[in-house]
Amino acid sequence: MRKVNILLTGPLEGGTPGGGEDRLLDFQTIGPDGPEDLVDGPTWIFVDWIMPDISGLEMIRRLRADDRLGDAHITIILERDSDEDRRRAIQAGADDYVLGPVDRNSVLDRILKLQSQRGIRRLPERERYGLLEILPAAQQARWNGMALTLSPNEFRLLRYLVSERGQISSRRKIIAGLGKLDPPIDERTVDVWIGRLRRALRAVGAPDPIRTVRAQGYVFDLEA
Repeated sequence: MRKVNILLTGPLEGGTPGGGEDRLLDFQTIGPDGPEDLVDGPTWIFVDWIMPDISGLEMIRRLRADDRLGDAHITIILERDSDEDRRRAIQAGADDYVLGPVDRNSVLDRILKLQSQRGIRRLPERERYGLLEILPAAQQARWNGMALTLSPNEFRLLRYLVSERGQISSRRKIIAGLGKLDPPIDERTVDVWIGRLRRALRAVGAPDPIRTVRAQGYVFDLEA
């Protein structure tokens, strides 16, 4: 079975479980900038109606604009049973709503119910960025129809850089994005990963879309 990502904007009643509680369930708390890690697999997001620095409605709009979360299911947690609040939440991009507060069991019950009604949402079949084609479900990438030879880590790195295209990603941010902060690793290891990815792109005749920004990190410049 694939790991299920459960993203929360606030703590659950009784506390938020740690990611290690169940190897198939990954509970994460997210803020206005979305998840720090690259998200792979079925993803369910529970957004509080009221948050410290942002409204739940604005949070939903930001999540919907995040390329990494295009296939996520978003549930807003309402503070009151209001037709107007439900209407505004759906208009903002929520898939459904529940009345809070919620705890771990109610979150899992909600996910199981929705899965039984709709099935688990699948990863997009393909993503295109110019001549670059990424097939998430197959864990494969192609340049102008030619398959890149990538390790799982290099494939995740490619997806991460593409999701952050046009923005500088520091080495530490890349390490966090690939979920490799624990245990800590040398930030210069990122340079090795980037080198391998560049070689895989050159092997299929692709130009180098990864720009090095001195003392800051890397930028993926390829346009869709």
